[in-house]
Amino acid sequence: MFIQVLLLLIIVLILVFLFIYFAERLLAPATQQSSNNQVCFGLNCFSVELAKTGSERDRGLMYRKELDKDKGMLFIFDKEGIYPFWMKDTLIPLDMIWIDANKKAVFISQNVQPCLPASWAGKTLICPSVIPTATAKYVLEINAGLCQQMGLKVGDLVQISPSL
Repeated sequence: MFIQVLLLLIIVLILVFLFIYFAERLLAPATQQSSNNQVCFGLNCFSVELAKTGSERDRGLMYRKELDKDKGMLFIFDKEGIYPFWMKDTLIPLDMIWIDANKKAVFISQNVQPCLPASWAGKTLICPSVIPTATAKYVLEINAGLCQQMGLKVGDLVQISPSL
């Protein structure tokens, strides 16, 4: 009887270990995946993760505690449109650059802060959306402050490679 219980316990532990192992792999940030995708503003280039599907765009850079200075995430939409962004469950401040189909920066929002907890009126978060004033096909998220450091402005051309 003792051996059967011990064997059952070992099997349960193995199953729990396998579940945790595969769950971590499925939920791991995409930064762990290798990428040859690059977005450049002149000589300033960023290695980017691509967010092409609805679920990838929904997750974005959520739950990241840090982002390397030369990294970012490029959100790709099927067609040009007005695409608001917000910082729900995003832990780091970001610069956001909306880019049109001609690869031109059409709207920039700098130093967008993570959502803040609120204790008034029963709300749990203060989390405003950033609503661009121009249509875009792409949105690039990079660390806050980099747009200012690069001198990036609306109208600047963007190189995306490989070409999308």
